Amino acid sequence: MSIPRYDLVDLRLFVCIAEEANLTRGAGRAGISVGAASMRIKHLEQALGTPLLVRHSQGVSLTQAGEALLFRARRVFRELERLHGDLQAFSAGLKGQIRIFANTTAITGILPAGLGTFLAAHPFVDIDLEERLSPEIARAVTDGTVDIGILAGSTPTDDLEVIPYQEDRLALAVPAGHSLADAGDTDFSAVAHENFVSLHRGSAIHGFLDRIATDLGVTLNIRTHVSGFESLCRMVEAGAGIGVLPQSVASRARSSHHIGIVGLRDPWAVRELKICVQKFDELPAFARQLVDHLTRSAAT
Repeated sequence: MSIPRYDLVDLRLFVCIAEEANLTRGAGRAGISVGAASMRIKHLEQALGTPLLVRHSQGVSLTQAGEALLFRARRVFRELERLHGDLQAFSAGLKGQIRIFANTTAITGILPAGLGTFLAAHPFVDIDLEERLSPEIARAVTDGTVDIGILAGSTPTDDLEVIPYQEDRLALAVPAGHSLADAGDTDFSAVAHENFVSLHRGSAIHGFLDRIATDLGVTLNIRTHVSGFESLCRMVEAGAGIGVLPQSVASRARSSHHIGIVGLRDPWAVRELKICVQKFDELPAFARQLVDHLTRSAAT
């Protein structure tokens, strides 16, 4: 039996189409015309002797063979990226791209400083960073969609390698004249009746607060949802309600907004962040350097 020869361009195209679940978007991401992409996928299916995609009106989905190829193709490209990174370590600078999923707390409060100094020191490394909920982050690292995940410490990570990153605490932002502004730390149950300003429904903190409210047997009165902590602080400053945000974000916001910051005494308010990867030793050299850099930055 002849063994099919795999063209890396075809494999990369297939991964793009599979991840986009759409032939047109996948072809555009791979920089290939739709017609050429369709022909390449057809030839790949003929070479393998089995369909890889199911075409339908909304896009495409994967057959069982397609799922298997996607899993293996991602491993191939991770190995190529590692090979590329390891060889680049012998030259003047590292080159490569790192995909990261991180939760809201990490992206808004902790990561920017560490990533900024790393990118400044490694001008040939690019970082693709997206915000996701912690369970989705763990799944993405497990299936190879991303190289590195940064998520809440309470999230199950099963067979992933986990590296402690940093600890943060959730706090309340209240209007400057609010009765809590000078009252010291409080329990969340004491403020659950208040009007709230919350991040959007897809954010990690919104989902987390939903679970806390359910555990307390209450329904939070959320007056408005906003896109980020800057907007949240502005709405709190204007008196629309109170908000929950990481202490690391609150410390900076207090200097630029007329708000008060109140600590939460609840044990769940302490948020441990961890870095997770499939296997640290199998990351490209520049990705291993990034993880080391982030943990060193957190320690200082």
